[in-house]
Amino acid sequence: MRLEGKTCIVTGAASGIGRAMARRFAGEGANVVLADVRAEPREGGETTYHMIKGEGGKVIDVPTDITDWRQIDDLVKIAVSEFGKLDVMVNNAAIGVGKPLLDTSEEEWDRVMAVNIKGVFFGCKRAVQQMLTQDLVGDARGRLINISSQHGMICSPNDIAYGVGKAGVVYMTRQIASDYAKQGIICNAIAPGKIETGKAGPAASAEIMAYAKNRTPYPRLGRPEDVANAAVFLASDEATFITGENLMVDGGWMAN
Repeated sequence: MRLEGKTCIVTGAASGIGRAMARRFAGEGANVVLADVRAEPREGGETTYHMIKGEGGKVIDVPTDITDWRQIDDLVKIAVSEFGKLDVMVNNAAIGVGKPLLDTSEEEWDRVMAVNIKGVFFGCKRAVQQMLTQDLVGDARGRLINISSQHGMICSPNDIAYGVGKAGVVYMTRQIASDYAKQGIICNAIAPGKIETGKAGPAASAEIMAYAKNRTPYPRLGRPEDVANAAVFLASDEATFITGENLMVDGGWMAN
């Protein structure tokens, strides 16, 4: 029960990594607030809300478009109204278009930037506004966890908008950590490598999977639970004197 009594918002919680983090948080005793534009998991199966409820966790579902400030504002207000505070904000929701520079339209670029950059900016800003009103607990008033990617540090094959967006998340994490550390705001990122989520689409193509296996020294690709384990640590009081970091959960991808 490492997160007992903590209130945690997870964006993009319907599927994949977001769903795994939300379930782990609930299993560790957190009050979990799910935020997504959809409820149905992209990989199929039971919704995150019903999974957590069935496992005895404390959870509410707040449908949210993270590109809309008013919806992010409402999300935080509802979380605080329901549970009294906000301890952890996980900015996980992201999209990609899977296209190189010359094939990426202005509309596609703008949409990726709206979700992957503006959405994280909104989530961080609104969470910090709330956290600064709260008392210190140990060293922290609140913790931010942003989900970046190894493709925020090296090129994202044929997906320039995604790579640029994730690079921005890494920078934003460091800036917020530096600006607000003295006020008790802790901000870190997790950079997953190739994670097998069960979702269909270009990222699950035979070509991409072969590329990822070749790049990953670990004898398997990642699982959503691998990222969730790291998120539990960064959300917990065990993560002390750690801020502004971009924690690789990549099976050695960036070492290869």
